[in-house]
Amino acid sequence: MAEKLSSEERVAQILLSIKAVTLNVSKPYKWASGIYAPIYCDNRIIMSHVKERREVIELMAQKAEKEIGSVNFGKICGIATSGIPYGAWLAEKMSKPMVYVRSGEKDHGKGNRIEGELLKGDRVVMVEDLISTGWSSLSGVLAVREKGAECNHCMAIFTYEMEKAKSAFRDANCSLHALTNFSTLVKVALKNNYIKKEELQPALDWSADPQGWGAAQGLGK
Repeated sequence: MAEKLSSEERVAQILLSIKAVTLNVSKPYKWASGIYAPIYCDNRIIMSHVKERREVIELMAQKAEKEIGSVNFGKICGIATSGIPYGAWLAEKMSKPMVYVRSGEKDHGKGNRIEGELLKGDRVVMVEDLISTGWSSLSGVLAVREKGAECNHCMAIFTYEMEKAKSAFRDANCSLHALTNFSTLVKVALKNNYIKKEELQPALDWSADPQGWGAAQGLGK
C-alpha cells in the first residue's frame, strides 16, 4: 500500500514532477536579485498541466475552508500577474467574486490599480503563486486595505520560508496560508531521488540565510 502523503507533501511532489520547481545544489541558480540559490521555482508551469492544476486548486480551496472559513471572506483577489489564474480558479471553485491588483496604478484610463468591483467593507483573501520576501503580496494587501476593504489572509502555492517574509507578514497582521514550503519540498525531493542525501543540509541552510548562502558555498567570488 502506498504511503499516504500530507497535502504539503503532495503539492511538493506535484511541483517537482512537473518541473515547476527544480533543485540543483551543486550548480546553484543565480536569481535576478544577485543571490545564489539551490532552487528555482516557476509555478506558472502548473497552468499547463490540467490534472495537477485541478488538484492544486482543490487543495487550496480545502485549506481556505479549513484555516479561514468560506463564511469569513466574500471576495478573492489575485496578484498580477502570477496570482491571477490561481485566484480565478479558486474563486470559481469556491463560488466567490474576484478582483485583481496590479503592481502599480495604470497611467491611462481610470488609473485603476485594483480591477473588478471592490467595495468598502469587503473581506478579501489575497492569492499569490509564490512567496519569497513577501513584498509583492503585502503591497497588494495594503492596496486593498487602502480602498476600505479587509484583507488579513494570503493564500499561496509555495513559500521559500524566508525569515524576511515571515517577519513582514507578522508586521502587516496578515496570515500566510501556503500549500507547501521549502523544507517540505527538499525532504520530498530527497525521498524521491531529486537530490542526494549529502545535499539536504546545504539546501536547508539556504533557507536560513539566502543572502549569505552563496558566499558560504564559495560562489560569486
